[in-house]
Amino acid sequence: MAAQAGERQPFNILIIGQGGRLQYEAILFCASLRACSPDFEGRVIVAEPQPGPLWNGDPRIRGAQTEDLLEEMGAEIVPFESRHFGQAYPYGNKIEALRILPEGEPFVFFDTDTLVTGDLAAVPFDFDRPSASLRREGTWPKPELYGPGYTATWKSLYDRFGLEFESSLDLSQPDEFWKRYLYFNAGFFYYRCPAAFGARFEEYALSIRDDPPPELICQSLDPWLDQVALPLVIHSFGGGRDALAPGYLDGDVTCHYRLLPLLYARESDRVIEVLHEVAAPNRIKKALKEHDPIKRMIYQGRGMKVRALFDQDNLPRKEQAIRNKIKRNGFWMR
Repeated sequence: MAAQAGERQPFNILIIGQGGRLQYEAILFCASLRACSPDFEGRVIVAEPQPGPLWNGDPRIRGAQTEDLLEEMGAEIVPFESRHFGQAYPYGNKIEALRILPEGEPFVFFDTDTLVTGDLAAVPFDFDRPSASLRREGTWPKPELYGPGYTATWKSLYDRFGLEFESSLDLSQPDEFWKRYLYFNAGFFYYRCPAAFGARFEEYALSIRDDPPPELICQSLDPWLDQVALPLVIHSFGGGRDALAPGYLDGDVTCHYRLLPLLYARESDRVIEVLHEVAAPNRIKKALKEHDPIKRMIYQGRGMKVRALFDQDNLPRKEQAIRNKIKRNGFWMR
């Protein structure tokens, strides 16, 4: 049921907790949520992939210390089985994990490499109209010189699933320019029902992966498969690029930083302040120092050395240029 005007609708949060980098990012996410959005009352579900034939090793969270910290901060670690993606495409975790959420309860998925920097409960979500992150570059498709262009490539996918194509276009953007076409970063997305959203996301992603239209013959789907299927799912449920007011997510309330060197290079002073604040308590510090990039970037000052390389008000236009400069100076870590 949709919330009335001005009424905050409760929702659950989903992140992925996997052994390695993601489990430490999950600690930072939950610590920042509790620090910056103390009134959040929904469930925080950390989806943990389980060992199985689609994984080469054990993808579960390593060590009781992380589990204990997450649970102390009110998160619930919930296992899920990888049926379709696993090791070959770990980005598929965000698709498959949706099935563990309560059916019919609104949800917001966040990539684990996200910090909460404001009041999530104040974000004016309309859970009847899904949307996702517009903080993205034109990473897909990459039209070949004599191959299908943006229009032909995207239209083939809308046609595949019986979706109306024209209404997805941003007609203020030029024909054959990537922003004209519905495209998101999958760093966050939301809807009123995770079961319905997850089933369709899975259906579309598997169809594209296993039987791509001829127009996709020269296009890479790794790692872009989730971001190719996502706009189709959102459009199919009546959502779009204008469904969420700007300035909240990927703005004043959350920051999808991707990797710590990128965070220090380009994010606001507020994000740095939150990161250092939530990483400071001894119990959290002890856990996070197990991860070498976090130890060096946050606790040994390498992150601030990265920050000093850039003018945050005059950053390179392309993310790759930022990465390259960090690497040339010997500070890249992931």
